[in-house]
Amino acid sequence: MKYLLHLLLLLGLAACASEQVQYANPQANVDFRAYKTFNFMDVTARNDAAFEGPGTGIETLKQAIGREMTRRGYQQSDTPDLLVNIGVVTQDKVQTRETTLLQDAPRYIGQRNYHWRSQQVPVGRYEEGTATVEVVDAARKEVVWEGSVKSVLTRDAAKLTKRINEAITALFAKYPVEPGQ
Repeated sequence: MKYLLHLLLLLGLAACASEQVQYANPQANVDFRAYKTFNFMDVTARNDAAFEGPGTGIETLKQAIGREMTRRGYQQSDTPDLLVNIGVVTQDKVQTRETTLLQDAPRYIGQRNYHWRSQQVPVGRYEEGTATVEVVDAARKEVVWEGSVKSVLTRDAAKLTKRINEAITALFAKYPVEPGQ
């Protein structure tokens, strides 16, 4: 029963888990308003099988990034000023909790030598995804802005889309050009 309760708690926390912006770094002395157009670099995966099918999120990432670039006044073009490169890494994680019996452990006196140790107890597994976005000056072939965001992934397509959109919105909140400019 305790295990079930912990699993439900973990699932509840995972459902509420928000994205975490890892970093967002603009290149110094770049006028981001001078750029007018963008497009995406070709996405080539080292392990093509890992990126096949509708559940990969690559197209959702492109749509979310395209939306954020458009909100900042850029237009998608076949001959862009900026190229957007996307990198994705997924990692299996184990959710643990620490036993707190150590503080409340009874003291034994007698022949036996009892001791209590605090330890990490696995309570669940989940997958975490990290997306890195690089914005490249197409003419100079230089990265002018890069950022990374991570979030807990889900197999539910609607929830995955929502998390990707929230993560990219949070990441682009750190982009040097505000929406509508």
